[in-house]
Amino acid sequence: MGAKGQLSAEMLVVLVVILGLAVILASTLMKSANKAAASADAKTDAVLEASDKGVAKGVSGDYCATDTDCASASCDSYTKKCV
Repeated sequence: MGAKGQLSAEMLVVLVVILGLAVILASTLMKSANKAAASADAKTDAVLEASDKGVAKGVSGDYCATDTDCASASCDSYTKKCV
């Protein structure tokens, strides 16, 4: 019976080592995923900023949603047109 208990203890040690390696691997993968997400966000922000530069602001009478849509920086909230 002693040999059976010894085998279980050895299996437990192997299991602990495997779980430890799995935790280390998961941690490394999470760090890589976070770096990739940050890089993707930075590139997306750069593309959006570049696309905003090419957009013309609305002139008086053009439809708008916010003040930033108008060249005059004034959007009438009732008519939704640039002032």
